[in-house]
Amino acid sequence: MKFLCLPGAYGNAKNFKVQLGPLAEELESRGLGTFTYSQGTHEVEPPVGWEDYFGTKPLYRFLDTTNGDAFEILRRLRHVPQGMSPEDTMRAFARVSANQEWHQRAWRSALDSVFKTIEADPEIDAIIGYSEGALVGASLVLEESLRCQRSGAPRRIKYAIFIAGAPPLKFEGHDQVKAQLADEAGVVIDIPTFHIFGCDDAFLSSAVSLFNVCDQESAAMYDHGLGHIVPRDAENVGFLGKLLQKQIPMVEAEIRKASSNNTARPKLVRSGSETDEDIPFNMKDSDFTSAMLRSAC
Repeated sequence: MKFLCLPGAYGNAKNFKVQLGPLAEELESRGLGTFTYSQGTHEVEPPVGWEDYFGTKPLYRFLDTTNGDAFEILRRLRHVPQGMSPEDTMRAFARVSANQEWHQRAWRSALDSVFKTIEADPEIDAIIGYSEGALVGASLVLEESLRCQRSGAPRRIKYAIFIAGAPPLKFEGHDQVKAQLADEAGVVIDIPTFHIFGCDDAFLSSAVSLFNVCDQESAAMYDHGLGHIVPRDAENVGFLGKLLQKQIPMVEAEIRKASSNNTARPKLVRSGSETDEDIPFNMKDSDFTSAMLRSAC
């Protein structure tokens, strides 16, 4: 499996290779994948007060946000009431940030850039996205599914790992995009997914909202107990390696099966005739549940 790695806002391919390094090396050492790194096309300066936070310049974003301050949205998030469902929190977040509109032209440009990267490398069949990169990756998976439904275009992305992600955006009408939420849109990402987030992340509701719109039979989550980061410490990287050692080979086996049957995508399902011992990976398995929910948060 070859992963296209998409960094967060104010990132670049070189910095993300360092940021993701421990996890990528763990997966590579287990024979679970190879990695290629991309970046946004819009060069940006870090926000005031964050000049030394994002690493070596130049820094980029996938989205053209010259008319808005993404960090102003982050500061406003503290005003969203607590105790709501992830979806209600996202809706309140959208209202708080109403003047930060996502325009179709900017969003199409962002997705088209990533599609071109995928088209240029026929080996890419999976995505790892962090923060804004996860938002872009999730939206690309949804858009690829819609294009397949409309025109029969083959789907390239068969698996995704989302780190501190956000629910995908979908084009609506002539000039709007809308976040897809589970209580409105149902399941919109139908490929196997793995979700990594931390309970101390200010955007936790966003990451959970993304998980909720993914196919629950083939989605899994891991809480590293920290904030809005890519986990790099040995303990979390080791846990993730063990978990993904079970999920990724199963996904690859389903990809081969789907390819031989000429079906569009892999799907991890449990049939009535299978026992727990027959299933090497399932979200409900007790060993995975205890690992994924081990955080004290």
